[in-house]
Amino acid sequence: MTVARAAAAALLGALLVTGCGKPETPRVDAAAEKAAATERAKERAYGGTGVKALEDAKKLGDDINNKAQKNVD
Repeated sequence: MTVARAAAAALLGALLVTGCGKPETPRVDAAAEKAAATERAKERAYGGTGVKALEDAKKLGDDINNKAQKNVD
């Protein structure tokens, strides 16, 4: 009976050791996930207007910077 217990303990130990490896990291494209999250935020009932306003403000800032750069040149 002690041989069976020793074999069972060895088998259990081997199973635990093989299961304790480094998990695989998921392959996710960060830029695609950010774009998808932004689109989901636009769809929400309350958060959509804030996201759209922020994007409009960024576009307006870029437009002003481009016009200012043309005037400098």
